[in-house]
Amino acid sequence: MNIKTIIPFISVLVLIASCKTYDTSPTINNANTHSLIQNDTVSISSDENDYEIIIIEPGFNSWLLSTARPEGYHSQEWLESRNAILVQAWNQRNLQPQTYDPNLYEVRIDYDTHSDYGYEVNYKLYNYFLYFQLTYNQRLSAFMPRI
Repeated sequence: MNIKTIIPFISVLVLIASCKTYDTSPTINNANTHSLIQNDTVSISSDENDYEIIIIEPGFNSWLLSTARPEGYHSQEWLESRNAILVQAWNQRNLQPQTYDPNLYEVRIDYDTHSDYGYEVNYKLYNYFLYFQLTYNQRLSAFMPRI
C-alpha cells in the first residue's frame, strides 16, 4: 500500500508527487498554518493513479472558482500538452536562481509526460500556471497567458 504524502511549502508551490517516491511528511512551520492551509490550498489526490497535486498560493483557490474556465472546457490531452511545456519552462527557471527570482520558482515540478495524472490534476496544474503568470507578470511560454 502506498503512503500518500503532502509536501507543503509556505510560498508559491506546485508539486506533483508520486506516492511511491516520497515517504516523509514535512509540515509548514508558520504560526498561521491552519488558516493558510484552509483558505489557500488546493489539493487533489486520487487512489486510482497514486499522484497528488498541492497548490498553496494566496488567492488561487478563489481565482480558480471564480475566474478559470470550467472543468471540461479543455480536453485532458490539450492540458497535458500545455502542462508539459509550462513545467519544462518552470523547471528551467528553477535551475537558474541567478537569472529568475528564486522566491517564485522555489520548487522543481516532477511531471512525467508519460504518466497519466488524470483530468483533475492536469486542470488544476494548468490553471495554476495561468494564475501564476497573470499574478506575477511572468511568461513561461510563447503562449500568451489568458483566460
